[in-house]
Amino acid sequence: MSSIRASMEGELPELAEKLSRLSTIDKAGINNAIAEALRSGTIERFEGEKSPEGAAWNKSIRASEKGGLTLTMTGQLKGSINARATEEGAEVGTNLVYAATHQFGASGRVIQAKNKPYLAFEYHGRTIRKKQVTVNIPARPFLGISDEDRQEIKSLVEEALSEA
Repeated sequence: MSSIRASMEGELPELAEKLSRLSTIDKAGINNAIAEALRSGTIERFEGEKSPEGAAWNKSIRASEKGGLTLTMTGQLKGSINARATEEGAEVGTNLVYAATHQFGASGRVIQAKNKPYLAFEYHGRTIRKKQVTVNIPARPFLGISDEDRQEIKSLVEEALSEA
């Protein structure tokens, strides 16, 4: 009767131990930290008026004429940024219906008065009244993953793996 015997030597037992500890990692906790980091990075982009790639947003007419920051007249959009995480992943976003217009832009969009006979808005210091207007809103991306976000995610994952 013949037999085969195998043994692990060197770094293999240590590696096997580390691999067994990976199953105990709190994936939901890591993803929660990632989601919060992404949410914070998104909110910081409103302060810097920059896309995740670092490109400056086109200044809004309101911000140009009255001061302040683009996309922050009321702060509602910035305040609506939320984060959610599970064991499977992390997500950051907003449920405001107009967020997509600012993220992707809108060319040739027609806005019509619905509840009143006309729209009233201020443009270059004058009040304008019209039944409808066509607007071109440039994209001002605020959602996405910046290089800084990638570094933060990498650090969070590396820290979790080193503690396993």
